[in-house]
Amino acid sequence: MNRTEVAVQITKIFQDVFDDPDLLLKDETTARDIPGWDSVAMINIIVAIEEHFNIRLKTREIEGLKSVGDLYEAVLNKIS
Repeated sequence: MNRTEVAVQITKIFQDVFDDPDLLLKDETTARDIPGWDSVAMINIIVAIEEHFNIRLKTREIEGLKSVGDLYEAVLNKIS
């Protein structure tokens, strides 16, 4: 799976979590850019990503995420 495929799948997860089918993500997107992206939403995003990709992200990895691009890379590293 390549980065573009991961990005498409993560975008769908974000659309589901935020109930917004028009939500578009960029590498530089952060929680400040999406209304309602709080700590509860972050937990929902991480759980959905872990289940979808059948991976586990460590707390240290999650705490290091600064943007959606970082999330793409973390997932890619786990599935590679």
